[in-house]
Amino acid sequence: MFGASTLSVLFSKLPYGWVRHSSALAVTNEILQNELENIKEAGTYKKERVIVSKQAVEIFVEGNSKPLLNFCANNYLGLSSHPEVIQAGIDALKKYGAGLSSVRFICGTQDIHKELEEKIARFHEREDSILYASCFDANAGLFEVLLTPEDAVLSDELNHASIIDGIRLCKAKKFRYKHKDISDLEEKLKECGDARQRLIVTDGVFSMDGNVAPLPQICDLAEKYKAMVFIDECHATGFFGVTGRGTEEYFNLSGQIDIINSTLGKALGGAAGGYTAGSKALIDLLRQRSRPYLFSNALPPPVVASASKVLDILGSASTYQELVHSNTMHFRERMVEAGFTILGENHPICPVLLGDAKVASHMADKLLDKGIYVIGFSYPVVPKGKARIRVQISAAHTPSDIDRTVDAFISVGREMGIIK
Repeated sequence: MFGASTLSVLFSKLPYGWVRHSSALAVTNEILQNELENIKEAGTYKKERVIVSKQAVEIFVEGNSKPLLNFCANNYLGLSSHPEVIQAGIDALKKYGAGLSSVRFICGTQDIHKELEEKIARFHEREDSILYASCFDANAGLFEVLLTPEDAVLSDELNHASIIDGIRLCKAKKFRYKHKDISDLEEKLKECGDARQRLIVTDGVFSMDGNVAPLPQICDLAEKYKAMVFIDECHATGFFGVTGRGTEEYFNLSGQIDIINSTLGKALGGAAGGYTAGSKALIDLLRQRSRPYLFSNALPPPVVASASKVLDILGSASTYQELVHSNTMHFRERMVEAGFTILGENHPICPVLLGDAKVASHMADKLLDKGIYVIGFSYPVVPKGKARIRVQISAAHTPSDIDRTVDAFISVGREMGIIK
């Protein structure tokens, strides 16, 4: 056996970047490289711009010395860099450390985890909630626990990838209904009439289009066919509805949704983390059997404290929700007037539909040159032929920020022949 000092000497003599390549790996790498070239040729290769500042309305990007107006973050309330939120994270880091080095049921639960779960349950007016490392994990951990082969799950065809993956893990009978199509959903409910449980699954707000699930009609069908309703509220929690309680509040349906999954990584601080809110029996069972919960480290204390502070801020004022709404209307009205096609339904996700992937990517680059940070979205994130620039509005944007951005869109749009 080599001692630590011997290994240190051996590795120090290896050339920088040295990696052992087997002949099989060489073949695989060639296949992968060809696939990457195909992605680039199609104009759908996704480059990551490196931000060298905090997440805010103005950001700095590596290689660009000028500040950029940020219009593509999920920082809907502008609170990810709020001084009180930052301080809460710092205080938690000093008191509780960087992390728990463990899963929750072993030695990874602190008092602040329980306090945040209680705040989330109160916010959504539910009996209890459970924290996950992300909402992707919350979606991955729910359906397998809740549903058996005797049950049925009915999912909107445009639900988020994490919902789709979570449903794949369960053994229930699976039905996919057409996007927001209530008639098709009812037909599927009739097909699974003999199921022990029926669960209707939908995003509250669909992230690529900014459109809203027809929740009143879904709830009516759920009542008629004795089904439960699940909504993913990642793009609604904190800012959608009068007090930011999401899609059910937006439709005045408070308390009618059986299960809510959402995130801490967007409006509620923007760091990480997700959760499920629902009945105490459901949450207790998830603590016993949900694999992403049982086998993932507890959320780091600074993340927990930051999200907890955001909920405190939201409990004391509704100004943020009002700002998001007024900014959204201002942007949408000016862009439509200029001749752009804007998808969605009065939501701060404002997709500028362009169609061609290369056009979307090229336009985003030109807008960057004008000091506007946006990203082109293309396949497989959105369907082929539906490429877009997804503009996202924040409470922290000012009317002048929005006007400057719209003016840049108009200038580039005319230059590229997108609008007249």
